[in-house]
Amino acid sequence: MRMAAIQLEPVIGDVAANLERSEHLADAAAAAGAEWIVLPEFFTTGAAFREDLAGAALAPDGAATDLLRDLARRHGATVGGSFLCRDPDGEVRNAFLLSDPDGRILGRHDKDLPTMWENCLYVGGEDDGILQAGDLTAGAAVCWEFMRTQTARRLRGQVDVVVGGSFWWSIPPWPPRTVFKRLEAANARTAAIVAERFARFVGAPVVHAAHCGPFECRLPWMALPYRGIVQGGAVIADAGGRVLARRDRREGPGFALADVQPGRVPPADALPDGFWLHPRGAIPTMMWHYQREHGRRWYATHTRGRPPLQVRPAAHEALPR
Repeated sequence: MRMAAIQLEPVIGDVAANLERSEHLADAAAAAGAEWIVLPEFFTTGAAFREDLAGAALAPDGAATDLLRDLARRHGATVGGSFLCRDPDGEVRNAFLLSDPDGRILGRHDKDLPTMWENCLYVGGEDDGILQAGDLTAGAAVCWEFMRTQTARRLRGQVDVVVGGSFWWSIPPWPPRTVFKRLEAANARTAAIVAERFARFVGAPVVHAAHCGPFECRLPWMALPYRGIVQGGAVIADAGGRVLARRDRREGPGFALADVQPGRVPPADALPDGFWLHPRGAIPTMMWHYQREHGRRWYATHTRGRPPLQVRPAAHEALPR
């Protein structure tokens, strides 16, 4: 089964532009024969500490869902991706939706824990992330869910393929530059291996979409601005963790494409005892705690309860059903 992991260079906060870019890349992957197409986390917005993102969440049946369904019908493919989704209760969640080739939404997974400044943008979910796609059982995982033991435990031995994606940002070159350069090198190494290692923890192939490119924003409770990159690394790995296709961030937007044999095998690696599958490093650990505390307060006053963003859908030709 030919599968594609999209690598997107987003325009932070510009939903219409990101929908258009996602569509073009998915169309190109389908033209290359992809039967499954996976868009990255936050494919509608990217992620940053910016107030405009508080109002950028779409309705569950809005433009992002329409795009997934339209792409699936147009190409006879299974298509998924995650976006900021504002539910009828007024809360925003990081929702991964999967559409079958007939344009039916097969299910949804809400990322369990927001990462760092993401606490400003959405609240976590509690589902198991297991979605039935015809004869295949798919497991959904989003960004740092690939880092957590609890994610591997809920999917381990239960799914035939894992689909998801990341928006994984870099550690900036702050002074002392030698120290922060070393910290970023470790961060980049973890980002590069997290998908293939997850396959070994779960015992199923992984299709991991990604973002790439530079971006900047403010930092909560700090005078320093953030200027960095999204790590990129669209990766497809088999159930044993062997990389079948990879698109490096320096290659820019595009996709990784590979023929994948779905199916579960005995996991190659035992799960660690701790909460994390990989060490986070000192700076990410500090950011995790202080930005979580800040983000929950910020979300309550800036994000919760706003109306969904209305985006004019792109004009498509009539699609066969």
